[in-house]
Amino acid sequence: MRRSEVLAAESVSCLNKALCHLKDIWEEIGIPEDQRLQRTNVVKNHIKGLLDMMIKEEESLRNRVMSSIQDSKNKLEKLCLDLQIPIHQDEVGLTMLQQENSLRTQVEGLLTEKTSRMQQLKALREQDQELCDILCSIPFCISPDSVPSKDQLNSFEQHIANQNAEKANRYAEFMGLKKQIILCMNDLDHFPETSFEKDVVCEQEDLFCLSSENITSLKLLLCKLEQDKAENEAACEALREKIQQLWDRLQVPQEEREVFNEHMVMSKKSNLKALQAGIDHLEELKLKNMCHVTDAIRSEIAVFWEKCFFSTEQRQAFSPYFSQDFTEELLSLHDAEIQRLKQHYENHKELFDGVQQWEQNWRLFLELDKKATDPSRFANRGGNLLKEEKQRAELHKNLPKLEKKLKGQIDAWESEQGSEFMVNGQKFLQYVAEQWQAYQSEKDREKLQRHLKKSKQTEEDMLYGTAQTPKRRLLGSNTPNKSKWMNASSSVSMATSNSTIRSAYSGIICRSPVPRSPMRRPPLSAKKGSAQKIGGGKPPHPKVNTCNKENETRLKGTPLSARFVHGLQTQDPPAHPELHHH
Repeated sequence: MRRSEVLAAESVSCLNKALCHLKDIWEEIGIPEDQRLQRTNVVKNHIKGLLDMMIKEEESLRNRVMSSIQDSKNKLEKLCLDLQIPIHQDEVGLTMLQQENSLRTQVEGLLTEKTSRMQQLKALREQDQELCDILCSIPFCISPDSVPSKDQLNSFEQHIANQNAEKANRYAEFMGLKKQIILCMNDLDHFPETSFEKDVVCEQEDLFCLSSENITSLKLLLCKLEQDKAENEAACEALREKIQQLWDRLQVPQEEREVFNEHMVMSKKSNLKALQAGIDHLEELKLKNMCHVTDAIRSEIAVFWEKCFFSTEQRQAFSPYFSQDFTEELLSLHDAEIQRLKQHYENHKELFDGVQQWEQNWRLFLELDKKATDPSRFANRGGNLLKEEKQRAELHKNLPKLEKKLKGQIDAWESEQGSEFMVNGQKFLQYVAEQWQAYQSEKDREKLQRHLKKSKQTEEDMLYGTAQTPKRRLLGSNTPNKSKWMNASSSVSMATSNSTIRSAYSGIICRSPVPRSPMRRPPLSAKKGSAQKIGGGKPPHPKVNTCNKENETRLKGTPLSARFVHGLQTQDPPAHPELHHH
C-alpha cells in the first residue's frame, strides 16, 4: 500500500476518533439528540468546507502548473526558432511538476544563450562599424534585431579578423608610402598643395581613411613624385655632364669646380636651378673662348675616330674639323658631330670592343709565337714557358671563335645599316684573313729557310769537316718523335749534300780529316758559333738575317688604327680556313 493511502486511512481514523470524542463529550454534557445532530452536521459541514477549500487550492495549483508548462513550451518553441536550434520534444514519464521544472530550466538556458548572442552581436557590430569607418568599407550584412546563429557569429568574427588584418596591411602600406612621399617631396623641394597631400603629410596617421581609393591615390601620388624626381635627376645628370664637358674644354680651375660639389651630387629643384645657372655662365665663357673650346672638341672627335676605326676618307668627310674660322656656327657643328660619334659608338660598342679585343689578342698571339721560336726560352725558370705555351694554344683556339662571333655581329650590322662594315677603310674580315695568310706564309717561309740552312750547314760540314763533336742534349730534352724527325731530316740533307759535292768535284769525295760516326753529326738546331769550322768554313749568308727582320716587322701586329691611317697595303685573297668563305 502506498504511503498516501496509509495517511488517508489514518486521517479517516483520526476523524472517527474525533467524532466519537465529541459524541462522548456531548453525552457527558447532556446535549439533547437533536442538538447533537446539529452539532454533528456543523462538524461535517466544517470538515467538508475545509476539504473543499483544500481541494480547490490544489486544483488551482494544478492549473497553474499546467499553465506554466504550456507557457514554458511556448517560450521554448519561440527561443528555439530564434536561436535556430531544433524544437524541444516532450519527455515521456514525467509528472507535471517535473515537466514544468524541466521546461523552465531549458527556457532559462536558452534565454541566457540568446542574451549572450545578442551581446556578442552588438560588440561585433561596433567593431565592424569602427573598421568600416577606417577602411571605408561596407558593414557586414546581418540583422541587428534578430538573434544570430552560431554560424553567423563565426562568420562575423572571421569577417572582423579579416578586416583587422586588412587594416594592419593598409596601415603598414600607408606608412611606407607616406615615408617615400615625404622623401620625394624633400628631394624635390615640394610642399603639400592639395588637401589630399596635406592630409597625407600633415595630419595624424590614425585620422587618415585607409580606403582602397586612398591607397590607390597614394600610389599614384608617389608614382608622380618619383617620375618628377627621375626627370629632375636625369635633367641634373645631363646638366652635370654638360658642365663637366665645359669645365674640361674651358680648363676651369679645380677651386671653381669645388663650389659646385653640392650641386654635382644632389638633384633637388634648387640644385637644378644652380646647375642651369652654372651652364649659362659656362656658355658665356665658351663663346668668349671659341678657339680653345673648338680645339678641345676636336680632340674628343679624334678619340672617337680612333675608337670607331674611321678611315682617312671618313675623317676628311667632316670638313669643319679642318676649318680655322672659329665661329659659333663652327662650334655648333663640332658639338653635333661629337654627339653623333658618341651615339654611333654607343650603338655599336660591342662590335667595336670585339674588334679591339681581336687586335689585342692577335698581337699577343704573334708575340707568344715569336717567343716560342726563341731557343733562349729553355733557360727560363719559374714555369713561364709552360704558361706562355698554354696561353698561346688558348689564343690559337679562341681567335677563330672570336672571329666567328664578330662575323655574326658584322652581318647583323650590315643588314641593319644597308652598307659594308669598314674598319679604317677596309673590310675587317678581309684584313683578318690576310693576317692569317701572312702568318701562315711566314711560318712556311721560316720552315723552308730552316731546311735550307740545315742543308747548307750539312754540306759545309761534309766539305770542310767539324772541329768538335757537339754536346749531347740532356736526357729527355727531345721526344722520340722529334728525334726520328731530326734523323730523317739529317738523312735527306746528307743525301742532298753528297749529290751536290759529287757534281761539283766530278765524283771526288772529300772526307773530313777527323773520323766520326754518323751518330756524331752536329745538332740541327745549332746556333751560330756553336761549333768552329776547320778549313775556312763559310759564315751564314747575310740575306737570311735581312729576311727575318723584314718578316718580323710585317708580323708585329701594328694596331689597326695606326696601320690603316698610314695606308695599309692589301694582299692576296685570304687563306685562313675559318674565313675562307668571305
